[in-house]
Formats: sequence, C-alpha cells, structure tokens
Amino acid sequence: MAESVGFLEVYGLTAAFVAADAACKSANVRIDAFDHNKPGNAEGLPVPLLVLVKIRGTIEDVKVAIEAGSEAAKMVSGVVTAHVIARPDVETEKLLKINSLK
Repeated sequence: MAESVGFLEVYGLTAAFVAADAACKSANVRIDAFDHNKPGNAEGLPVPLLVLVKIRGTIEDVKVAIEAGSEAAKMVSGVVTAHVIARPDVETEKLLKINSLK
C-alpha cells in the first residue's frame, strides 16, 4: 500500500520547523521535504515567505500529524492551507519530487 502524503503550508520558516516538530511528535510520520514560495503579494502577508511541509506515513498518522502541525503553526504565524492525499497516484508521486529548495 502506498504511503499517504500530507501538505502543510505555513507562513515562514520558523512556523514550518515548529509544525514539523509537532507533527513528528504526534504520530509515526516522517518529513519528506520542505519547499518554499514567495508569492507576488508577499509584502501584504504576515510573513513574506510561504513554506510547504510534506509529511509521509499511513493515512491515520498523516491526518493526526497535519492537525498537530497546523495547531503548532497557528501559534507562531499561521497556516495557509493543509491537505492529505491518501494514496497518491504514480503520476502524482513524480510531481511530489519537485522541490525548489536545494
């Protein structure tokens, strides 16, 4: 069975680390990657950098981890969006490897 993937997009790198830490402490998951985006309206955001945390594990664990990470990030700067894909398609898996961070 394919691993599930969770996405948690937050405002700023500090919130991303806090969210990732809370996620890993709450469930049996691993952080697959961090990615970042500086949108065109960055100056109007609470923090001008969006960071996406990709979390992997079973569907149950990923759901718990995303919830814990979201709550932790809200205490720092905020959450843009969160989503879980239960069993990513093979073609989707290829896209999940795309990352703008070196």
